[in-house]
Amino acid sequence: MTDTFYTSLREEAEKLDISLEDATIQQLFTYYQMLVETNKVMNLTAITEEQDVVKKHFIDSMAIVKAVNAIASNVSRETSDISTFFKDKTMIDVGTGAGFPGLVLKIVFPGLHVVLTDSLNKRITFLDHVIRALGLTGVETVHGRAEDLGQSPVYREKFDFAVSRAVANLATLSEYDLPFVRKNGYFIAYKSGEISEETEKAAHAIGLLGGKQEARICYMLPDSDIARSLIVIRKAKETPRKYPRKSGMPSKTPL
Repeated sequence: MTDTFYTSLREEAEKLDISLEDATIQQLFTYYQMLVETNKVMNLTAITEEQDVVKKHFIDSMAIVKAVNAIASNVSRETSDISTFFKDKTMIDVGTGAGFPGLVLKIVFPGLHVVLTDSLNKRITFLDHVIRALGLTGVETVHGRAEDLGQSPVYREKFDFAVSRAVANLATLSEYDLPFVRKNGYFIAYKSGEISEETEKAAHAIGLLGGKQEARICYMLPDSDIARSLIVIRKAKETPRKYPRKSGMPSKTPL
């Protein structure tokens, strides 16, 4: 492990009030190494420089703690309390890609039970290799489209949290994610840039799918001018059975 990786990851995590153990940092470094090596033969990410991966992938994934503080104001900003908050909770990462944010969150909060989904099987194969290499338990990978998995009784309305870190608009992401969330659970969307207009346009879809937007947390990626937002949507009621619609419809004709 390089000194720069260790120091940067630890310091940036502490700014989020996350105190990483050395073993956890080593797991994330192994993950980083596997990501970069696999990326030579498979397009997993355009971000491969060490410090960029640390800040734009790992720290950005961990920024969900900002949403946790908005959801549970009675949880103090101590790492142990955040870990306790996540312990035995269930999370599905819809369209996880190379494992962001879901696999990072599983590594940092091992008590969290995580399902990672993606429509490309080669990404799932990569994630399976990482999971085995790190000896992780309580994490499952599923190959499939969100529209199909969201209609499956195995996954529908079974999770405390659904997360997505994707470029799709919020209305489309809501149709992908909200069907997985149990009542009073949360969908947390990771978004980039100015999204006021996007959230306004998505309000109808969110309500139709049983959600209620409760918070928007804005922040900047470390040492950059890249603006990020976490959109916190509570599942207020069950999603109508007809949603999600068949494959391709949520992206082609957002609600």
